[in-house]
Amino acid sequence: MATIEDPAKNGAGATQLRQGPAPFEDADDAEQDDFKPLTREEAQQWRQAQPHTSVWAVLGWQVVLAVLAACVAAVLTRSQPVVVSLLYGASAVVVPTGLMAWGLTKGALSRRAAGGAQASLAGFFVWEGAKLLLAIALLALAPRLVPDLSWLALVAGLVVVLKAYWLELWFRARRSK
Repeated sequence: MATIEDPAKNGAGATQLRQGPAPFEDADDAEQDDFKPLTREEAQQWRQAQPHTSVWAVLGWQVVLAVLAACVAAVLTRSQPVVVSLLYGASAVVVPTGLMAWGLTKGALSRRAAGGAQASLAGFFVWEGAKLLLAIALLALAPRLVPDLSWLALVAGLVVVLKAYWLELWFRARRSK
């Protein structure tokens, strides 16, 4: 590709053309040369090497962490309102996650979406939206539903249960080694 140089730089009154490659042509060619599609066997080997985690396993870890946190809170505080607040905070994560897990794996929408990627993605967004709305509704109803609500315990329950995702990732990494 030809480029035009500024006449003020070279002192000449005429514009000079300089021949050379376009600045981004080499980068595009290099990217195209590096791409190699996988064969059927290579794709199957890659899939088998990837760890498989069920959303139900994450939900199970969330329940386990909620129960453990409630036991620790009961021993440390000996206060029923703190334990109930912690469990309510945990349930504000577990219940919506369970609804989303059911919707993505067992619901009628998931069976309809089994045919295509776009339908599956749309189903994911529908259930993620339902999960978020239910979590917000549960948190908004907390002062009305939980007597002597302890906001600190509620947030602690929320945070502990949300860490189940990291715990599942850690266990998956350990299993793959």
